[in-house]
Amino acid sequence: MILNKLRKINSTEVVSFVLAAYGNIRDLKYLYFTIMLLWYLSICVANTFLIMVIFLDKRLHEPMYILLCNLFVNEIGGSTALYPLLLTQMFSDTHEVTLPWCFLQMCYLYICGSVEFCSFAAMAYDRYVAICYPLHYNVIMNTGRVAIIILLVWMYSFVNCMFAFSFVIRLKLCGNVIDKVFCDHHLIIKLACSVSVLNSISDLLFAFVTMVMPFGLISVSYMKILAVCLNTTKDNKQKAISTCTPQLVSLSNMFVGCIFHFVDPRIDTAHVPDKVRIILSVYLLICQPVITPFIYGFNQTNIRQSCKRFLLSKNK
Repeated sequence: MILNKLRKINSTEVVSFVLAAYGNIRDLKYLYFTIMLLWYLSICVANTFLIMVIFLDKRLHEPMYILLCNLFVNEIGGSTALYPLLLTQMFSDTHEVTLPWCFLQMCYLYICGSVEFCSFAAMAYDRYVAICYPLHYNVIMNTGRVAIIILLVWMYSFVNCMFAFSFVIRLKLCGNVIDKVFCDHHLIIKLACSVSVLNSISDLLFAFVTMVMPFGLISVSYMKILAVCLNTTKDNKQKAISTCTPQLVSLSNMFVGCIFHFVDPRIDTAHVPDKVRIILSVYLLICQPVITPFIYGFNQTNIRQSCKRFLLSKNK
């Protein structure tokens, strides 16, 4: 059993972690591998296709679509942080991952998660300006400002990750078994020989700056949008609702996935079947990159029309 590989060792002896949640998948590994590979390829193809369409169609070179393009890039990045290691581990008997690769995956996943929430905040601000200040939209949300916003989103997320990583890198570890299919910040902290109060809440602090602060900006933006919608015509209300609803749906899905991620290692889930617990732990990483292209891409009339023009031009 993988859990029997747990060793009481000094931090200097920890050279790898065991991802115990894989268990013994036996012959099912071929089925799981095929499903996950096709899922990963579909994420890459859908998001890459939308990036190409936005890049090639000059009519889509507007702030909203540039922000969407950044979101699609992030979905590919977050998926790449998970799936290659996930696929290789399915054919491993030990399910071991070296310490550097584990930390690299953890940082990459956390950066992409932070970029996701911050991108939603930037998009909410964009919709706020478009709906509340339509006459000044092109001045406020020009190309240069959008580029600065995207740069700040990535810098902010990188700093957040380094903040969380700084607590983990200094830990002296007395174990090397992580009960998940990917490297998790909180579970690595639980392997420490001694955990300070600051270390034990470091991922909560990371969650605060990653989720709560962007959510505050999103809430303020949508409250102002709602205030404007209540005092406008019926057509404008419907237009505002149709514009904002996809983001609210996607944001709700993000929060559901984050709740699974942060609650699972902190409560006793022994009564929950292992397969259910594993699915819930990776729900956000698996579902969000697939949902995003359809909610923000193919669901948008302008993007859908550009996709048709792109495909028709290729067929000629």
